Amino acid sequence: MPGTTVSGARPESKSGDIEWLEGGVTAVPGILAGGVAAGIKPSSKKDLALVYSSAPARAAALFTSNRVKGASVLVSMEHVRGGVGQAIVASSGCANVCTGEQGLRDAREITRLVGELLRIPAKHVLIGATGVIGPLLPMDKIRAALPKLVKALSPQGGRAAAEAIMTTDTRPKEAALRVEVNGRPVTIGAIAKGVGMVEPHLATMFCFITTDAVIGTGVLGSVLRGSVDRSFNRITVDGDQSTSDTVAVLANGLAENAPLETGGRGLRQFARGLDALTARLARMLVSDGEGATKLVTIAVRGATTGKDARLAARSVANSFLVKTALNGQDPNWGRLMMALGKSAAKVEPDRVGILFEDEPLVERGEVREGARLDRIREIMGRSEYTITIDLGLGRGEDRVWTCDLSEEYVRINAKYTT
Repeated sequence: MPGTTVSGARPESKSGDIEWLEGGVTAVPGILAGGVAAGIKPSSKKDLALVYSSAPARAAALFTSNRVKGASVLVSMEHVRGGVGQAIVASSGCANVCTGEQGLRDAREITRLVGELLRIPAKHVLIGATGVIGPLLPMDKIRAALPKLVKALSPQGGRAAAEAIMTTDTRPKEAALRVEVNGRPVTIGAIAKGVGMVEPHLATMFCFITTDAVIGTGVLGSVLRGSVDRSFNRITVDGDQSTSDTVAVLANGLAENAPLETGGRGLRQFARGLDALTARLARMLVSDGEGATKLVTIAVRGATTGKDARLAARSVANSFLVKTALNGQDPNWGRLMMALGKSAAKVEPDRVGILFEDEPLVERGEVREGARLDRIREIMGRSEYTITIDLGLGRGEDRVWTCDLSEEYVRINAKYTT
């Protein structure tokens, strides 16, 4: 069984009390990871990942609220109730969804085999699966690959694990940081995937988070939920919600900080670091959306409530007509007005203002006299920019990250299973 390791993560940059580190999950002391090709994918690319804590850890997780849930989600929901976890195993290429009792047996067998190989209880293993819905997992291939996967665990294995959970992602997604918590350094790292079928509620496609913080189970779940709500629940690629969404966190306590408690200054410091990490990963997911060429922030202010701002922003961010206009760099502001109007938010058209970055296009619900359309088209040609919508009704504000919709998205999804 792998032993304890000390992270050798190197600083990347520093912002305030947060220091960004190279790497992902294995930037955290005591965390090993690995990824191998088990043959689940016909491409022979890595498709089986494992994240392991050398010490038993507090565990918390959030899952898709889609009523069609994968077998791996159902098994992980059972296991995480105990509040203790030590490993996360995930496969890509087959979602193990709509596979009945056999799918559940397969998911449970994988957690049992991983537990035996790591000498930990099966109930301390969380599991995820992503890919095509319907087929059964190729269990013969997975059984043969699991011993190799455990042998592949290493303090440098985070990138391999990030690669192994990819489906239509074009690049692996990982992030790590160090934050001061009550005067002690605490490290948080993560890997994530998901660039299609993305409009999460309570989770994203996959995000596996590790930390060396000392934190209680109930507290960990609460801070995770808040962070996810401010990040992964504010993104959309195509308005569809996965059957396999899973965000899981393991906190192994090796930082030996004073236990983080609800309402304490230390918990607020930790939450600030977790928020920064999940926000960075959320933006990575959208910027790599299937066929995406642009990451666009839809920021709504002046709403009657924060909830109305969120509803309005999400309606705009999810509109296919808006997203195709983003792709074509077409400042078709009428589509923005349409999307606002069909939302459940209170909207008074003659109060609406719209800006592209700092360039105004709409004032009081009409195109601004002298609006510089060439300048706005130039802004829309960037890979990242913000559209700010002022509803002119109150102080509510919120934002959603979205991407454009291109012909490449149609090509990818028109032949996903063929």
